[in-house]
Amino acid sequence: MSLQQEIAKRRTFGIISHPDAGKTTLTEKLLLFGGAIQEAGAVKSNKIKKTATSDFMEIEKQRGISVATSVLAFYYKNKKINILDTPGHKDFAEDTYRTLTAVDSVIVVIDVAKGVEEQTEKLVQVCRMRNIPMIVFINKLDREGKDAFELLDEIEQKLGLNVAPLSFPIGMGSDFTGVYNIWEQKIKLYFGEQKQQISDSEEINDLNDERLIELIGQEKVSELIDNLELVDGVYNPFDRDAYLQGDLQPVFFGSALNNFGVQELLDCFIEIAPPPQPKASDTRLVQPDEEKMSGFVFKIHANLDPKHRDRLAFVKIVSGTFKRNQAYLHTRLKKNFKFSSPNTFFAQKKQIVDASYPGDIVGLHDTGNFKIGDTFTEGEMMEFKGIPSFSPEHFRYINNADPMKSKQLAKGIDQLMDEGVAQLFILDMNGRKVIGTVGALQYEVIQYRLEHEYGAKCTYEPLGVYKAFWVAPDDLQNAEYKDFKRVKQRYLAKDKYGKQVFLADSPFSFEMTKSKYPSVKLHEKSEF
Repeated sequence: MSLQQEIAKRRTFGIISHPDAGKTTLTEKLLLFGGAIQEAGAVKSNKIKKTATSDFMEIEKQRGISVATSVLAFYYKNKKINILDTPGHKDFAEDTYRTLTAVDSVIVVIDVAKGVEEQTEKLVQVCRMRNIPMIVFINKLDREGKDAFELLDEIEQKLGLNVAPLSFPIGMGSDFTGVYNIWEQKIKLYFGEQKQQISDSEEINDLNDERLIELIGQEKVSELIDNLELVDGVYNPFDRDAYLQGDLQPVFFGSALNNFGVQELLDCFIEIAPPPQPKASDTRLVQPDEEKMSGFVFKIHANLDPKHRDRLAFVKIVSGTFKRNQAYLHTRLKKNFKFSSPNTFFAQKKQIVDASYPGDIVGLHDTGNFKIGDTFTEGEMMEFKGIPSFSPEHFRYINNADPMKSKQLAKGIDQLMDEGVAQLFILDMNGRKVIGTVGALQYEVIQYRLEHEYGAKCTYEPLGVYKAFWVAPDDLQNAEYKDFKRVKQRYLAKDKYGKQVFLADSPFSFEMTKSKYPSVKLHEKSEF
């Protein structure tokens, strides 16, 4: 099969939402329809000891939330689907922001009862900034929730989206009877109580079919016809070009837990979603169908398998064909690397692949050489942009709680920081280590993983820091910069890569520093 055909077959997308909107359950059901798994693990239910396929870290199974992005791939109707299931919890938002650099489109999951929530707003804003095509899936229709039109209004107002419903619910909560598929103009009615398998359903292609009145009653049929006329009159018809440019967002309704509306979403998605897209590097725009391979690391995960101390770098292939055992240039280190066992993923199940194409996510075994944002090419010197570190919001000193395990602690901190779980700052004045995170829950995750994966114990101490700013002086030798370093010595640190960082203790101190040293530029993210 030619490179063009391989590219046309691929769909790489992320699933984003506020925590608990049903993102991981939707991922499971997409895998179920794709035939990749036979039974879905109930994410929340303790009665069912099976856990969700995409949550494979021990702490995720205990808490029932996703704390790391997982990568899953499956085939459906001759298309290769690559899903990146992201953490919804705001404390892990940075992992999600980085993942959005590796997707070509996004599915936004919204809870029918809660509507648009805070984390959804932030993530959608990032997608809009990057013009990523979005499909909205309104989930949990088997529960009582907001009216469908009220939700569509809320999505337009709060998220600033321009919606085009492609399916519409018949009833809601205990009254939920099915979904009218506007995209294919047919009705699917749902029966059956077995929630973990794909339910029995009845398909009807015509609103005037006598059987429809027999099954759901005249009142519901009339209400559905009225609602569809309203949808037709109020909302824009679907236009694929507008969707691909990020100007129009199709909306689907359903219940991921009960498999309502999931297949309609998947069938439409593989038809309309974009194949792998071009990506900008620091020198030029790279097209997917170029002969030569290029790709970048957007995530690193240590100890995917606790029995083997392995580190995997997740690489998104941007152009060309990635081949096993071929040497590729690591542009930051200016060194060639060969990979004898590149992996593709099915959650934590991995298999070795001989060739991967644009849109695919490949796992490369790493002995500590790679970091997030690294670029691989067939010799061309370039770097893909847009994978910065953001200033953390919480800061704590990290202390060794077991002096006998200093080496294990140092190694653990080093590897977890490479993953982007949090950021490490080393104070210039005394060499103390400071961990900066987006949310407080990350400290628990770090402590848990250090103990269970590296056999090291740590304690934390509070540190009064407002924000970290990366320092970019106009001139390293000028008197102003030297004075800044002398006066602010207590607040200066280096990040993991040796870049100078100013840890401002308050907004006031930051503003004062900015006005006193105008030639010293302070940045809230590491890529400037």
